[in-house]
Amino acid sequence: MDSAAPTSTFDVRHNPSAATNDEREAAMAAPAFGEVFTDHMARATWTQEGGWGDRRIEPLNDLALHPGATILHYGQQAFEGLKAYVHEDGSVWLFRPEANAARLAASAARMALPAVSEEDFLAAIEALVATDRAWVPSTAESSLYLRPLLIGTEPTLNVRGSRQVEFLVMACPVGAYFPHGVKPVSIWVAQGYHRAGPGGTGTAKSAGNYAASLLPQQQAQDNGCQQVLFLDAREDKYIEELGGMNVFIVHRDGSVLTPRLTGTILEGVTRSSVITLLEESGRTVSERDVTLEELRAGIDSGDVSEVFACGTAAVVTPLGSLKSPDFNVVVGDGSAGDLTMGVREALTDIYYGRAKDTHGWMRRVG
Repeated sequence: MDSAAPTSTFDVRHNPSAATNDEREAAMAAPAFGEVFTDHMARATWTQEGGWGDRRIEPLNDLALHPGATILHYGQQAFEGLKAYVHEDGSVWLFRPEANAARLAASAARMALPAVSEEDFLAAIEALVATDRAWVPSTAESSLYLRPLLIGTEPTLNVRGSRQVEFLVMACPVGAYFPHGVKPVSIWVAQGYHRAGPGGTGTAKSAGNYAASLLPQQQAQDNGCQQVLFLDAREDKYIEELGGMNVFIVHRDGSVLTPRLTGTILEGVTRSSVITLLEESGRTVSERDVTLEELRAGIDSGDVSEVFACGTAAVVTPLGSLKSPDFNVVVGDGSAGDLTMGVREALTDIYYGRAKDTHGWMRRVG
């Protein structure tokens, strides 16, 4: 859809030290994911007395934080991730940003942070993209990754919600997530470590969940795996999600299975989009609890023909094997499956305007 711009206004304060054309082109030549930043960021400040105010686009710079800021001591934070894509005609589009706005609001509620309205969320992103339009890459499979962020900044050691909060949006030009082509990744099954537990913050997109995944992710890499799969914290037997992606299981009969949302699994925007596309293509998609043993047995018998993961950064990623100290099983013949690659192509065609957007998922921002 080509929605009208939000009425919220973010005043633009240009960066006097913005990159030159040559500096920008060099930085964008082959940017590693999340390591090259644009010249500006969006920002707004919330106080308990005045609510949200001082909405602005300002030079990207270091933050001045009091050592007692609540984010540093109690991790009061929530964030999002979405991308802007250039279409063939040069226009710039976001994929389902309203869903990201809604999820940030839900995460904020769980983390005792003030909600950012959808209007402010969209206005901040649109103003930032417009200001740093030259940073939006247009090469194949590239995009501008956007990272909205909420942090508690009040200097207090009291264990309570912060009475001062910053809303920020940063942007990073990113190239193809798989520069050498999409290849199946190997997965380490976490042993004794969990991303989140019942009643915790698993359904929120918050730093603590990712901090809990870092040691298992390191173990995965130490064992020659690219990603880690977490099981549930209650019984340590049900599949939940990877460190930052949702999981799908494809059966030999073409039906698809994914773990149900239990409050400990992040409700992915890509996940819900994949389910919609699969169901529209005639596939049966089930959402239910799945044990690790069921998955292993299905792989061993050949009933499970493909396994893939999905998320904003990598879109759809084929999983080639599962590994732990006790087993090492290969999915199918270890190659990327047809359904996996088909749903990936369907999504990316929508992102880049190569296919008609029949769902109204795309929002023009430039």
